[in-house]
Amino acid sequence: MRIIVIGDGKVGRTIVEHICQEGHEVVVIDTDSESISEVVENFDVMGIVGNGASYEILKSANVSKADLVIAATSSDETNILSCLIAKKIGAKSTIARVRNFEYSKQKDIFERDLGINMTINPENEAANDILKIINFPQAMRVESFANGKVDLVELFIPQDCPLVGMSLLEMYQQYQIKVLVCAVQRNENVIIPSGNFVFEAKDKIHITANSQSTLRQFLTKAGLLEAKIKDILIIGGSKVAIYLANELLINKYNVKIIEKNYDKCVQLSQLLPKATIIHGDGSDQKILDEEGINQYNSVISLTGIDEENMVISMYAYKQQVKKIVAKINKSSLVGLMESISMATIISPKDITASRIISYVRATNNSKGNNVITLYKLVNNKVEALEFKAKENNRLLNIQFKDLKLKKNILIAGIIRNGETIIPNGNDMIMLDDNVIIVTTNQYLTDLNDILR
Repeated sequence: MRIIVIGDGKVGRTIVEHICQEGHEVVVIDTDSESISEVVENFDVMGIVGNGASYEILKSANVSKADLVIAATSSDETNILSCLIAKKIGAKSTIARVRNFEYSKQKDIFERDLGINMTINPENEAANDILKIINFPQAMRVESFANGKVDLVELFIPQDCPLVGMSLLEMYQQYQIKVLVCAVQRNENVIIPSGNFVFEAKDKIHITANSQSTLRQFLTKAGLLEAKIKDILIIGGSKVAIYLANELLINKYNVKIIEKNYDKCVQLSQLLPKATIIHGDGSDQKILDEEGINQYNSVISLTGIDEENMVISMYAYKQQVKKIVAKINKSSLVGLMESISMATIISPKDITASRIISYVRATNNSKGNNVITLYKLVNNKVEALEFKAKENNRLLNIQFKDLKLKKNILIAGIIRNGETIIPNGNDMIMLDDNVIIVTTNQYLTDLNDILR
């Protein structure tokens, strides 16, 4: 595909990195000449210095031949205008990053009436991911498929967990609960486990089940069920914090936000009248102690500085807060955060890149078995994908025990007529099934790609 990316900031650069790895022809437009020089030097892309909302600049980028234009500048208005002009000139599809809290209510207008194929709000996407984790407090991460019918849940195995020292086969025999362990992160390694795999303390496992009640039954037997979260402390009044707090308050959580900018505190009080807003420096341990950090079920650090979020999370861990979430955008800091074993790391730019890559693969695939949903897990080492099974699929109506799959491929679930199936060797894929695949193999675009 020929893809034009407008804006080479944090989000734009992450998108460029991912789509270049997938072998697309990429053009990057940005007003900063140094940024363009850097992206051209580091990636196999063409760079253009200029305003991506300019008709002349878009014409010079040959936008009429573009399969996709992604507008990801820091200005919502520039992104919307860029997409409208690009579509008028002849671009096949457009995606706009739109971050404004008020604009989020106009998503349907942008897509239905203005013809922008997709609008994406990194902060709102991040807030939604955090909300799923808060609603499922045992999880470090929750990814949803088939419009929420299936969850892929990441769990941390503590030292005192009954699973430690138990093989996967023993777990299935002893618990008699139909869950599927799809992937395991052990230190820097990623494993798609077989029956003789043995759990160790500090493993991070990704599991799925045919229902949340089945999943909770497993968590109870494994000693991993946590009490429901009620009181939440958010550090930093960022856009993510606004979206998240709004949803938390709707869901009847008690929310306190600490923000050091007074004017922003006033804004937060107006936008979130049911939240408690504290004017103070949330990275100051004295203030955190005064606000009773150790009394909260969850501490969510959402300042604009990764290092601050790390320090706050480490202090929350020291105070034995059960659920810790930190916004971290720098890839180099993710490894350090792994030392806080129970902390969940959220990266708006990576979430955005995953959503866009999912769209790109679905658009690029001419075989019919489109990627519906895609998540990148374990520092992008694992992909979890949802496909729609079409008539030309070579796997249809063949029992799994008779299929010859590539290595490190796991069929994690089938959604058929609204029901979720956790498959075994006697199951099969049928026409129009939604199929969930977990794999360490990158860049699958078609369900047939899982066959040897």
